[in-house]
Amino acid sequence: MIVPFQALACPLDGAALHRSGNAWQCGSGHSFDISSQGYTHLLPVQRKRSRDPGDSKEMVASRRRFLGSGAYDPIAQATNRMVLAGAPVGANMACLDAGCGEGHYLRRLTASAGPDMTLALVGLDISKWAVQSAARQDKQMTWLVGSNANLPIRSGSLDWILCMFGFPVYAEFARVLKPGGQLLQVDAGSRHLHELREIIYPAIKAERKNTVSEPPGFERMESDMLNYSVPLSSMEQISDLLAMTPHLYRAKAEDVAKAKALTRLSITVDVRLARFRLKPTSL
Repeated sequence: MIVPFQALACPLDGAALHRSGNAWQCGSGHSFDISSQGYTHLLPVQRKRSRDPGDSKEMVASRRRFLGSGAYDPIAQATNRMVLAGAPVGANMACLDAGCGEGHYLRRLTASAGPDMTLALVGLDISKWAVQSAARQDKQMTWLVGSNANLPIRSGSLDWILCMFGFPVYAEFARVLKPGGQLLQVDAGSRHLHELREIIYPAIKAERKNTVSEPPGFERMESDMLNYSVPLSSMEQISDLLAMTPHLYRAKAEDVAKAKALTRLSITVDVRLARFRLKPTSL
């Protein structure tokens, strides 16, 4: 069962937010409307680094199409196993996807949870286009425009945080997790999209070791590597993959054009999943 996530905090003064009709309000009088699509904008303009931060509308659409093809389904399955494996029968779990994009991984988590579980799920992204897309696809979860650097979440309110190819801010993650709360971080491995990178870059940096270190305030519980191949069978699918990665902007235009002209490409998916637990002394 999915229930609304209620433990929101005002992004201006950190006070608890309470829902009143179609808005969230704090005791200081700050008010934040819930949009018609079902999300709330909690990123103050003074904390924006650009006029329209995060992924563009086009990038979000590309990610939605690519993830919808099932190419990254094994990542979602591995994520769900790590999060749900130790959950007791009848568990109540509050989970944040920090950098949720269009909500793919939270939706997959919901689909894998047992009927006896109660999940309070919140997805946050700095891109309003991503959060709009997520809110349109699922009305049960809480969707927020916000920043990992200043999470609009009350301290000590989360059991889990997912950071899927995102930008972790460990001090904030430690603040909002409950004692013993856990973080699952998924990052690209050394061989991730190697075949694509060979096409769009004149030279590829030496492969780094797939090692993982403990973030400040956390202890490592487990880590695993996931490696498999995916055949891409159309120009559209290859273009969508390019559009959802930073490689689209890092590579030269002529090299990107070479990749977009391909009609077939087999890629390697190589990711590291690392699970950490908040140390008791970190709060």
